Amino acid sequence: MELRHLRYFVAVAEAENVSRAALKLHVSQPALSRQIRDLEEELGLFLLERSAKSVRLTETGRVFLVESRAVLQRVADAVSAAKAVAVGERGELHIGYAPTLTARMLPPALRAFQAALPSVRVMLHDLSTEEMLAGLREGKLQLALLARPAKAALRGLNFEALGEDPLRLAVAPKHPFARRRSVSLTEAARESFIAYRRAEYPDYHVMLNATFAGTRGNLRIAEEHDGVSSVISSVEAGQGVALVTESLGCLAGRRLKLVPLTPDPPPLVIGVCSLKVRLPPVAQVFLRVVNEATVAANG
Repeated sequence: MELRHLRYFVAVAEAENVSRAALKLHVSQPALSRQIRDLEEELGLFLLERSAKSVRLTETGRVFLVESRAVLQRVADAVSAAKAVAVGERGELHIGYAPTLTARMLPPALRAFQAALPSVRVMLHDLSTEEMLAGLREGKLQLALLARPAKAALRGLNFEALGEDPLRLAVAPKHPFARRRSVSLTEAARESFIAYRRAEYPDYHVMLNATFAGTRGNLRIAEEHDGVSSVISSVEAGQGVALVTESLGCLAGRRLKLVPLTPDPPPLVIGVCSLKVRLPPVAQVFLRVVNEATVAANG
């Protein structure tokens, strides 16, 4: 049985006349009659009572008509749903993100995206850089919002810069540095540091070491944590200081003081990463709105 058999049967049943149904379907009357008989033979049922000028549904045919219409409607719905996903009007969008780095751009981008495509569900995944890059390559993510990875890590991926995030020294509100307008790298290097776990955030440690490469001695890492909340709490408690981006202020609020460093270290480049293939329409829309949100946030 094929879908055309159901369409032919429904057309004949609704027209109650093979000739009119054939005209509507743009097929010959003999061919249509043959298709209906083939359907009845396959089912082993009589669906129509035939007379010289018309056809009538049998009791069995009435039941089969209801079900045939339902099947055809489900097929039509499936086609519509697939087309909506294909053009980016429905579906899911999985995005990896770094909460601290995207604190300014992500909320307005999400609002704009949901206004543009309310039927698309955005799934956010708080992941490390390595996890995001792996998620893109494995097809688990369509986009990732993160700091620019090392060139070697971008094999097979595209990175589009969105903006820059200045580096700051995060200290507790009662720390002596909290009253300063700026702190030199040499002064900061004498402090105990709170950092992210090296195993999960190797790029952070590369940045940390590069920032203080010109100072004497090795940095003292007092603690390592697996997330930004723990880093904020530890610095707030006075366990040490931390090298962070300015956007951390959106999350920490008054719990921490972010002090500029001198000389000012190079800022982190924040952007969006994706596979080197044509993005699905829904991802293209999100990329557009996140660019607009970033421009607005920096403006």
